Amino acid sequence: MADKIIIYGTDTCPFCVQARAAYGERAVFVNVDEDAEKMKEMLALTGGKRQVPVIVEGEKVSVGFAGDVSLRGGVPIFGGT
Repeated sequence: MADKIIIYGTDTCPFCVQARAAYGERAVFVNVDEDAEKMKEMLALTGGKRQVPVIVEGEKVSVGFAGDVSLRGGVPIFGGT
């Protein structure tokens, strides 16, 4: 079974929009601007950094997004820290 994918982000972040489009229905999007508890979860994952998107895939946490996963055979390339 594939790992659950969660994208923490905002509606106004272009990289969040790209990540949502790339992952499609495989991921659940969480808008941290609208949910204070989810914002706290995201900050715990990033060590307090307020940078989006934060993509959680099983045990793997990545901050940032730099491209369409489908263009690389399902292997995402992430940027940011």
